[in-house]
Amino acid sequence: MNQPTILQGIKVIDLTQALAGPTCSMYLGDLGADVIKIERPGSGDMSRGYGPPFIDGESAYFLSVNRNKRSVAIDYTKAEGLAVFQRLIDGADVFINNLPRQASLDKYGLSAEACLARNPRLIHLSITGFGRTGPYADRSGYDVVAQAMSGTMDLTGEEGQPPLRYPVAIADITAGLFGLISVLGALFARERTGRGQAIDTSLLDGQLTWLSYIAGNFFATGEKPPKLGSLHPSITPYQPFKTADDKWIIVGAGSEKLWRAYCRVIGAEETLMNDPRYATNSQRNANRPTLLPILDDIMRQRTAAEWLPLLDEAGIPSGPIYAVDEAFNDPQVQARRMIVELEHPAAGLVKSLAFPGVFSDTPASYRQPPPRLGEHTGQVLGELGYDAAGIDALRAAGVI
Repeated sequence: MNQPTILQGIKVIDLTQALAGPTCSMYLGDLGADVIKIERPGSGDMSRGYGPPFIDGESAYFLSVNRNKRSVAIDYTKAEGLAVFQRLIDGADVFINNLPRQASLDKYGLSAEACLARNPRLIHLSITGFGRTGPYADRSGYDVVAQAMSGTMDLTGEEGQPPLRYPVAIADITAGLFGLISVLGALFARERTGRGQAIDTSLLDGQLTWLSYIAGNFFATGEKPPKLGSLHPSITPYQPFKTADDKWIIVGAGSEKLWRAYCRVIGAEETLMNDPRYATNSQRNANRPTLLPILDDIMRQRTAAEWLPLLDEAGIPSGPIYAVDEAFNDPQVQARRMIVELEHPAAGLVKSLAFPGVFSDTPASYRQPPPRLGEHTGQVLGELGYDAAGIDALRAAGVI
């Protein structure tokens, strides 16, 4: 028996490509929305060409963020295609776009003002590099630019090293998640007001939120945050340690109670635990140059397999530092069913990461694999009322 979904009956028109927008629309699809992905005939979403790796010609990148969507290939730069596209938007609940320039939206009647005038209940979301306002509104922006301009690249790594890009496109993913949150909030507001609204978010906006307490520290002191590698600016010990078997584990003793428990585990009750230099977290932070070498030496005396059960038994947050393959094989990850498998007509069994929320009554659902380019064009146009002859005429004209 199929369970109801949170967004059952919500229709989303998705004019996005690459990662930020598709992340947002995929999760809307996981929550039950009918997501119609608009793509250019012949080429489609640019990420269809991202690779290697490819699985029987299908980009693994594209497959990772495009499940639970129907693909409609339509050239909206042609009048006939634009008419079809606008009809789709006029009958939708949500329209998502990542066109970088407002002028492009205005040119095709896709601006928030134009769309809301035709469909006052529409939620109109723009996800761009810098947002629709401000001096950089018309600039193109990729994830790496947002990482650079947010300050997060400057913080990453050790002092004296060049800036480091985080190896995952966190600015794209964060923008997609804030887009998701914003759409859900706007849909809730619409239940009360009956009105849709425009939402404008950006990669730079979202990436700035990653600064969180680092921003708070800067606002409080006015001092440029230092590069700390894997250390925490405000908590000690809260870092990786190498063990006797040359493996790395992480230890987070984030309170005085946990510090005392950690001292007992490592056999330092009579030394470190009673040393006034390390009596409080602030003192441990101030005396890192003397404390951390001691801890490094102690942690090298046992293997990871010896340390981790002792730390866990004492209630100290800790764990192995995994490679990606190890993470996916961890029994906790498998128990949480964080890997989704869907059968794709070309690529076979495709795996992707699940929606990370477990609902008791309205669970996320994984109904269809990432679509082939234009796979659902005829189906969706039929739902709009086009007959076979009309669809054939659009195809003959190069519109679909």
